[in-house]
Amino acid sequence: MRLEWIVPDGAPPVMLRSFMRQSGRLSASLWKRVKWNGRVTVNGEEVHNARTPVSGGDRIVCEWEEASDIVPADIPLSIVYEDGALLIVNKGPGMIIHPTHRDIHDSLVNAVAGYFRKRGEQAGIHPVYRLDRNTTGLVVVAKSAKVQWDLSRSHDQITRHYLAIASGHLASASGTIDAPIGRRPGSIVEWMVREDGKPARTDYEVLAQGEDCDFLRLRLHTGRTHQIRVHLAHLGHPLLGDDLYGGPCERMSRQALHAVDVAFRHPETGEPVSWTAPLPEDMRRIAEPMEAVRPDFQQFFGRHS
Repeated sequence: MRLEWIVPDGAPPVMLRSFMRQSGRLSASLWKRVKWNGRVTVNGEEVHNARTPVSGGDRIVCEWEEASDIVPADIPLSIVYEDGALLIVNKGPGMIIHPTHRDIHDSLVNAVAGYFRKRGEQAGIHPVYRLDRNTTGLVVVAKSAKVQWDLSRSHDQITRHYLAIASGHLASASGTIDAPIGRRPGSIVEWMVREDGKPARTDYEVLAQGEDCDFLRLRLHTGRTHQIRVHLAHLGHPLLGDDLYGGPCERMSRQALHAVDVAFRHPETGEPVSWTAPLPEDMRRIAEPMEAVRPDFQQFFGRHS
């Protein structure tokens, strides 16, 4: 991987490390990777001291290998889009994003490593965000730590929408759930709304209604673990199939949650890009017979009101 910057003319002298962290937008972990495993030059001269001063007109080049120690696995992937910087995957149910210990080799990153090996591609594997094991839909994988940093340095870099089927009927056709989330005492897996938790905000709108459930579109403004699942359970409307948070499991064998679309500005071109993933069959089977509340509902089944 090679990145290059020119310090703006007239800029006052500043330490190399400070310029890279601020103007270069490199995270602390990426700067350490470049510093210890790569090569940094200023005006063609290799430097090793992070305190080296740089000023207006200086040309800084960072180079490093994006080699990965992830064990490759021969697992099929549903690839929605790929270029030199990004891989967009439509994840199915039952797959975790990262291995939880070194003996697990069936995660998404293992599958991506296997895909890259078949292609003979030397690229990094950096998921920009996570989905729960049984949440389906779009996952953005950056091929370098720099691209991951560009997309994840603030949550509003990316717009994500989810589709969900919640038990019962929400009191309002649309709204915002603004409630902090923290761990449930005594549990290592469950989260809950609690006053001392981290801020969490979810927008929702009801697209259709069934006899005893609502079909929702949701947008995350924060990225807390289990955020949608916890927020809807907090309202008394847990997702169908979500046995961890009290959802009914007669019609779904997993939580009814799907990452349907993602949009952002491409980190290399600056152009707006977006992708969608079709509603999986298990959710489609339940949602399709519902009565539409909003015309937007029809797009997921090719119907028009």
